[in-house]
Amino acid sequence: MKLLKPTPLSELAEIIQAEIIGDAHALVTGINEIHKVESGDLMFVDVQKYFKKAFQSAATFILINEKITAPVGKHLLVCADPFSAYNQLVAHFAPSRPLSVHISESAKIHPTVILEPNVIIGHQVSIGADSYIRANTVIHEGTVIGKNVIIQSGTVLGTDAFYYKKRPTQYEKMNSCGRVVIEDNVEIGSCCTIDRGVSGDTVIGEGSKLDNQVHVAHGVVIGKHCVIAAQVGIAGKTILEDGVKLWGQVGVAPRLHLEAGVEVYAQSGVSRNLAGGQAYFGSPAIPAKDWFSEYRAVKRLPREVARLRKLMGK
Repeated sequence: MKLLKPTPLSELAEIIQAEIIGDAHALVTGINEIHKVESGDLMFVDVQKYFKKAFQSAATFILINEKITAPVGKHLLVCADPFSAYNQLVAHFAPSRPLSVHISESAKIHPTVILEPNVIIGHQVSIGADSYIRANTVIHEGTVIGKNVIIQSGTVLGTDAFYYKKRPTQYEKMNSCGRVVIEDNVEIGSCCTIDRGVSGDTVIGEGSKLDNQVHVAHGVVIGKHCVIAAQVGIAGKTILEDGVKLWGQVGVAPRLHLEAGVEVYAQSGVSRNLAGGQAYFGSPAIPAKDWFSEYRAVKRLPREVARLRKLMGK
């Protein structure tokens, strides 16, 4: 999430009552997660084993729970609970705004867009020319939809990220402030759910096609001209490069990278990064040619066991 205007670090420190290590006048331009931070962004870290990764990231500002020397080029905000402090900052700079009408007055909808009955469109939504939004679709705040996009009935875009921190007696929800971005010429089937990013964008690339009942979690980036069949689930922060195909009921674990041209056969479970240009099958998914070779070998086992028993006179 980018702030509406660059904001002095001292102002953020005052909101969360944090101590500054570094330049109090340095300007914060965004709030982001470690895998998407850019120069000028603030991120948080509250586990010591990730301190080094945070310090080596592109983030200029780090919300942290230990009073330590700031590395060169970094400015620290020190507080006891960075997770809750991060939530406070998101609530301050991107407060939740309930919708009281079917279509927000702040939405920007091109005159050629077709909206069927009972479509709900939230604050600051943008929809490009010649797009077609079918009945009972819900498009939440900040969603960006390009040109010539088709969204079938019952789909929900921009739902909150499924992201929680375990506390002793409960789970604390992380406030979502990212967006969903649907690029040109995308088609999304009925009853799909696409979560907004925690702080960055969830992206469906140009020309990609999603079947019915697909779930795309927070921060997922789907490349151009991908094909996602029914009942696929893609967990948070996973990246699909251009031309990836996921057939029915494939499940993809979080924070993975599927390279261009990957094809995953139906009902497979993807638990690791996949190299591009080949097909995969199984759970965990392996190269399809290997899986079918192993399957043929297993099918021969009863015959081979019978042959051995005959040779042994049993």
